[in-house]
Amino acid sequence: MDTDLLIQTAVKMLDFSYVPYSHFHVGAALLTKSGKIYTGCNIENAAYGPSNCAERTAIFKAVSEGEKEFQAIAVVGGSEGKIEDFCPPCGVCRQVMAEFCDKDFKIILSNGKKEVKTFTLSDLLPESFSL
Repeated sequence: MDTDLLIQTAVKMLDFSYVPYSHFHVGAALLTKSGKIYTGCNIENAAYGPSNCAERTAIFKAVSEGEKEFQAIAVVGGSEGKIEDFCPPCGVCRQVMAEFCDKDFKIILSNGKKEVKTFTLSDLLPESFSL
């Protein structure tokens, strides 16, 4: 797994975020077990509820194309598209990951300063709800 490539791909997605309300851009790059990368960005809506996070955008794109086995996701984000800290997935995204990913699925975060944190899904969502 090329962690740097995943992070760089996630960073590129910041440019595609649609965030007229929060101005907080998030990009994600999802690696399938077959080696394909799916990308996502956050997309806001004035009604807020219909908004979608970058992580879910990438997962839903992959699932809609028949992919259901995932290895890792890189997530970056920041106000006005400037990465200044780590940007972990929200609770809803963690639950969607629990639906489609194994407990050892890797979540890679970068703060834009060459620092990287890697967690498993189990680290970020212990005792998750699943069937």
